[in-house]
Amino acid sequence: MNVYDQAHGLAQAIKGSEEFKQFDNYKKQIDQNEELAAMIKDFQAKQLEIQTKTMMGQQMGPEDMASVQQLYAIMAKDPLAAQYLQAEMRFSLMMKDVYEIIGEAIGAGSLLG
Repeated sequence: MNVYDQAHGLAQAIKGSEEFKQFDNYKKQIDQNEELAAMIKDFQAKQLEIQTKTMMGQQMGPEDMASVQQLYAIMAKDPLAAQYLQAEMRFSLMMKDVYEIIGEAIGAGSLLG
């Protein structure tokens, strides 16, 4: 079997995984609620901003952390948002593991850093 066939097989296995199915199900539900979708998008943008600052060696200000914590606390009260974020984290962890397995197989270590 060639690499492309294997890649297509991996893609199908990922789409068939429980992690992806749960994530996709919650994402579809979130997408139907514009207010909740916007809140999650804002939360994720703030998380990315903090991660970027950290990677660049910048200090996070207390206002940065307070803003993210406040958004998370609000979202954690919404059962759908909380379930979505948990499903997203499980799916992300699975994908991280897949990238690491591929990286180790080709001698590149972790492809994520």
